[in-house]
Amino acid sequence: MSLAAHLEEIGRPLVAEQRAHPTVAGIAAGDLPEPVFRSWLEQDYLFLLDYVRVFSRLAWQAPAAHLGDLVDLAHATFHDELALHRSLAAEFGADLDGATKGEPCANYTAFLLDSAANYGEGLAALYPCMWGYSTLGAQLAIDPPAEPRYRRWVDTYADPGFAALTRRCAEMLDESGVDPARAELLFREGMRHELAFWDVPVKSTD
Repeated sequence: MSLAAHLEEIGRPLVAEQRAHPTVAGIAAGDLPEPVFRSWLEQDYLFLLDYVRVFSRLAWQAPAAHLGDLVDLAHATFHDELALHRSLAAEFGADLDGATKGEPCANYTAFLLDSAANYGEGLAALYPCMWGYSTLGAQLAIDPPAEPRYRRWVDTYADPGFAALTRRCAEMLDESGVDPARAELLFREGMRHELAFWDVPVKSTD
């Protein structure tokens, strides 16, 4: 079994925890309160700006065979994912420019940027986000929400193009030579951050 496949086995019950989270369940049902999604959008927008920086930091260290793929991942994040957030922000009244990071966002981005100081470890740390969202998107697309704005969000992460980027990320992780025990530790920590991130809107509306 490849390293990425091993990590995915570890991650499946952790994705199930995310799927059961009230925020994700609300998106799936199409009835998540708008203020909750608006707050989450603002936090995820700030997260994705740093996610682009993570890919860029890794690209600087990448072997030639991986360089173009990491540039593609940074490009897709900056142009596709952030474009979705800007579009949805306009519809939900989110203030992307005025948003500030909550604690879960700040902790997660700091973890990713620190991990990216080492090439293989950085790939292991970010894999929970790539693989987790691709997996969640595929699951939610089986019975997508009727609410069109939430369906657009689901469609983005269920898109075959996003799945292909995730598979390529898995291949690069397998080829990176990272210590498997270290990769597992970072992957588990990344999955914990993923679950905690869904709490951002819940806390912000207390």
